[in-house]
Parts: sequence; C-alpha cells; structure tokens
Amino acid sequence: MAKLISDLRPVYVVGIGFHPYQRSSETSYVQLGLTAVREALADAGVSWEDVESSYVAHALLGMAAGRPMLRHLGDSGRPIVHIENASASGSAAVRHACMEVASGISDVVLAVGVDKRERPEVYRASTGLPDLAEDSILPFTHFALLTDEYVHKYGVTPEDMALVAVKNHANGAKNINAQRQKVRTIEEVMSRPISGSITALQCTPIGEGGAAVILASEEGIKRLGLDMGRAVRIASSAAGSERAGNNLNPDTALTADIMRLAIAQAQIAATDLEILEVHDAFSVEELLYAEAIGICKPGHYVPMLKEGAWNIGGHCAVSPSGGLLAMGHPVGPTGIGQVGEITRQLRGEAGARQHKNAKTGLAHMVGVGAVCYAHVLMK
Repeated sequence: MAKLISDLRPVYVVGIGFHPYQRSSETSYVQLGLTAVREALADAGVSWEDVESSYVAHALLGMAAGRPMLRHLGDSGRPIVHIENASASGSAAVRHACMEVASGISDVVLAVGVDKRERPEVYRASTGLPDLAEDSILPFTHFALLTDEYVHKYGVTPEDMALVAVKNHANGAKNINAQRQKVRTIEEVMSRPISGSITALQCTPIGEGGAAVILASEEGIKRLGLDMGRAVRIASSAAGSERAGNNLNPDTALTADIMRLAIAQAQIAATDLEILEVHDAFSVEELLYAEAIGICKPGHYVPMLKEGAWNIGGHCAVSPSGGLLAMGHPVGPTGIGQVGEITRQLRGEAGARQHKNAKTGLAHMVGVGAVCYAHVLMK
C-alpha cells in the first residue's frame, strides 16, 4: 500500500524568507531568489553548508535557472532539482522537499521559488493540434463566466463577490511583502471592468519576487540545535491531477478531491482550519475553493463574509497575506509564499495580520486547472 507523508517521519518548516513581490523591475531573478533564501537561512539559524538538497521552483525563467543563482551561496556539490508546474510550481517544490525529508534521505532541505517575466506572454511549445477557443476564452473570461454563474445560482450580487477583493486588499496593506499594499473600497474594486463583472482589482497582478522555506526533520533540528518552539509541522501533503470528464470547472472539482485527501491525512475537519491560503487569482476563486474545501456550505460563503467570518480575527482567516489578489502571484514563489505565511501565523509572528492563537492552516494551489496541491500545517 502506498505511503503518505503523514505515515513517515515528521517534517517541519524551520525557516521562511521572502523577496517582496513587486511589479516588473530591473532586479535580476538571482537577487530576487537569493534575498529569499538568505532570509530563510537566517530565520532558521542554519548555514548554506547545512542544506543537503535544494528544490528550485520557477515557471518563466527557462532552463536550470537555480544553478547560477545558488552558486553565489557556495558550490556545495549538493543536489539541485528544478520544478515547473505552472502556478503550482512552488507547491510542487514544497511537496518534493517534504518527501525527501520524510523518507529519511535528507534532514535539511531548501525549497525556493523565484520568477520574473522577461517576455509579455508565457511561452508554450506548440502541441501541433489546433485549439478552437484559444483566441476567445482567456482566463479572465472563464472566471467572469463562473462569477456570473455563482451570482445567479446563489442570489448574490457582483458587489458581494467583490467583497473578497476588498478583504484581501486590506490584508495586503498590512503585508510588507505584498505587491499591492493599499486598502480599497468597494467602489474602487468595482471600477475598471475587465470582463463581465470582473474588474482589474479582482484579478491578480503581474509581478516578480521570491519565497523560500527550509524544511527539517526532528533529527536535523536536534543536531543543529534549532529552536523547536518555532518549528511548524507539515501534517499532510496531497496532490493530484484532473480526471477525465466534461466538468466545465475542473479546478474546483479537483480542489474538492485534493482537499479531502489533505484534511483526512491531517486527521482534522475542514471546519478546524484557522488559516487558509487559496489560489485566488480571481475573486470568485476564493469562494469556489473555500466552499469546495468545506469550511462552509455551498452558497454560504458570501453571507459569512459579510459577517466577518473570513477576516483576520474571524472564524477562519482566509488569505491573511492578501492572497494572490494583493500579495501577488509571481508564479514560481507563490505556493512557497503561502507556506511561509501560514508558518508565520502559526508561530504568532504575523504582526498586524496575526490571527489570534492560530494552530492549523492549509495552503492550496492549482496549476492551469490540471494539477492541485494542498499542505496542512500544524503548530
């Protein structure tokens, strides 16, 4: 029978680091990534020589981008693995780093995500097969249609849907690593329509940045004399890909499947979650994925949002970092940044964004609708 990470030896996040997410700049990706790695090493209290293996997540940088970045820390001769999995690249890197530590292969492993957009469009090699809708159905059009469907199904308004963005921009305004750090009113969020009722401030911004986490076993923590009081356990890791079928919203269907696995592995209920970071590249995604996870019944997210249930200090803080809508989505770093945010919350080190007494959190990412990853972290 296949083993789960939760069946193997415990894995802990012992260090986190960021380069602030930002608009495209002249900053090299090497500087973006190294800033995050150095902060994570310092946060953990380990040296580069202590790191036994590295996973480098990126989606936009081309071949083997980690080598010319990590060599500035010293040529250690240790393994480097590059991971590209669309928006879920960082989440995939965390999962594989987890597996290496949990299996006993290594005691201290780095997962770092870095990206910057060098060209206007994301490059993909031709499949050799025509796509009948490629020029017609863009991501924001797809999510505008899902927004319209949700509005009509549950009797809410486009303004109700936009309250997700109001909440997340308010959270991002308190996050020094967020790309968008400004409180927004509902009137501001509803301005500048893009497609249907989707507006510019209900879409994730294009940007760049870096995020890193250091994972360690109990043996590594003891051997290096690290502070166990700041270590946060990764209680479960689940991943999957889209099933065959005709589901017009595969991201949500896949999310429901993977969340059930992650929550069952962690031996908790969805309603036990106190911190939730989801792939909210568009405001409607937060509602769809949160309901798929099961933190509330379908159609109940908006009424509970209005009551403050999903605010910092509410029943469950959803996207306390600001989420993809405000924190940003530089792609490679995003899933790793979610794990960093949850770790900060469970340590009680989130400052103005702190959700009081948080003990359990979940990080969720999808990649172009084809893959989904979830990690449950527990203090």
